[in-house]
Amino acid sequence: MIRFENVSVRYEEDAEPTLRNVNLTVPEGELVLLVGPSGVGKSTLLGAVSGLVPHFTGGTLTGRVTVDGRDTRTHPPRELADLVGTVGQDPSAHFVTDTVEDELAYGMESLGLAPGVMRRRVEETLDLLGLAELRDRPIATLSGGQRQRVAIGSVLTPHPKVLVLDEPTSALDPSAAEEVLAVLQRLVHDLGTTVLLAEHRLERVVQYADQVLLLPEAVMGAPAEIMAVSPVHPPVVSLGRLAGWDPLPLTVRDARRRAGGLKERLKNSAPPALEARGSGGGAPESGPGAAPVPRGPGQNPGSGKGRGEGFSLFRRRRSAPAPAPTAPLLTVTNLAVRRGRVEALRRIDLQVDPGETVALMGRNGAGKSTLLSTLVGMIEPTTGTVRVAGRAPHGTAPRELIRQVGLVPQEPRDLLYADTVAAECTAADADAGAEPGTCRALVEELLPGVGDDTHPRDLSEGQRLALALAVVLTGRPPLLLLDEPTRGLDYAAKARLVARLRTLAADGHAIVLATHDVELAAELAHRVVIIADGEVVADGPTAEVVVSSPAFSPQVAKILAPRPWLTVEQVEAAL
Repeated sequence: MIRFENVSVRYEEDAEPTLRNVNLTVPEGELVLLVGPSGVGKSTLLGAVSGLVPHFTGGTLTGRVTVDGRDTRTHPPRELADLVGTVGQDPSAHFVTDTVEDELAYGMESLGLAPGVMRRRVEETLDLLGLAELRDRPIATLSGGQRQRVAIGSVLTPHPKVLVLDEPTSALDPSAAEEVLAVLQRLVHDLGTTVLLAEHRLERVVQYADQVLLLPEAVMGAPAEIMAVSPVHPPVVSLGRLAGWDPLPLTVRDARRRAGGLKERLKNSAPPALEARGSGGGAPESGPGAAPVPRGPGQNPGSGKGRGEGFSLFRRRRSAPAPAPTAPLLTVTNLAVRRGRVEALRRIDLQVDPGETVALMGRNGAGKSTLLSTLVGMIEPTTGTVRVAGRAPHGTAPRELIRQVGLVPQEPRDLLYADTVAAECTAADADAGAEPGTCRALVEELLPGVGDDTHPRDLSEGQRLALALAVVLTGRPPLLLLDEPTRGLDYAAKARLVARLRTLAADGHAIVLATHDVELAAELAHRVVIIADGEVVADGPTAEVVVSSPAFSPQVAKILAPRPWLTVEQVEAAL
């Protein structure tokens, strides 16, 4: 179905080719997963299949790419539209119409399909992707994950023979991601559709793949074979490597079947408690049998009597008396937000202490991004109060507010307006009153190897996010808000982000992040707050909340249940 014959792609501004001498054949009816670190050419390879490279992106393509016999050098994207359906990293860039139902029908209208066929396929797709309740909604009012499902649906309705998907589950909650991947698998198995898919969250998708293509080496093979040598791999593979399992498991179910010996080795160990937040006191040691700290006036679940006391899911003894309580940096009381006819948030109560990291989780459209926008003053509360360091964000001057709270939005390009990385950093230093070079040093830490003259639009989605994060961190706001901060990041970039956020929390910064990345929450968060339909339905220590949730539990917790191990890092330390 798809053939690459000695294909190389080089962009004018790059000294080296992004793809070099790629030779591969993708058979019809296969789901092929592209893996590799950020910047190795996954999006470029997908663009070469759809014809966007080089017809739209520019650059020089040598060699030959054919899709069902059509040469993409001589067939621009419009002549491949009936054959190849494409969803890029930024779904919003694909939308043409205003409402969900119209967007699903647009591709079929362009191909001249009969009205009866269009109606039937729209209804099927609405049901397949759980979009029926959104059919009349304006796309501009949807959450990031809802938009991603609409974008995927818009390329499914014309029934193309080939689907090219770049990070298709990056903005989806775990349940929605499973539904989308199940639909793709059904198309592959039942209709013989060929799917090329690039995804950094391998824990979600590797078990669905027929073959895995590792870049930049352009080596393709069975998933287990490639995962054994790949520098990027999901936690279940990391745990298998640590335990010495052969062959390596790709699913939680396979790993659980082999985990008896590992559980036996760990039976006398307990997961380490998260380090104490802030500067005072030490975390209590952990041990089985004790209950989590209850919530009381002026307290947060899991926060003890003050940030210096730290917390553990289990208690055995205290090594030192708790210091005096500190005032919360963020206080939300009985918050409600109405947007048009939709009650986006209601009865929200939340406190966050200095040095505390809180993960907001919940399905797409639950209200997480609305809450973050309210905390940074972009949305005024309908009722209730929000206070950041004693200030009401919506009533505080922006130049003053930027020194108290910073938001990295789901779409990082919303923060980036200069023509080069260097210009973005210069503006960030000036806005924050920071020493010249502060932002650039952060960029080098989070995004090594990116040149000063690079245009932000030429960065990948993950690279743009890292740049936006550096811009916000330049002002060192006491409260840092992040909306889907690992979208588009590979595992190495995510590890750098986690290290940086841990350092900020240790220095006393409060961090609130909205995320569907359960592995990130397990690694980083002191507390998890789950939001459903605009309300808080769970708020407690990370281990307590996520271990009891099938949807929000990390892979290690599922494998080693009922013991509350959350990460491979914890298991490795115990062994």
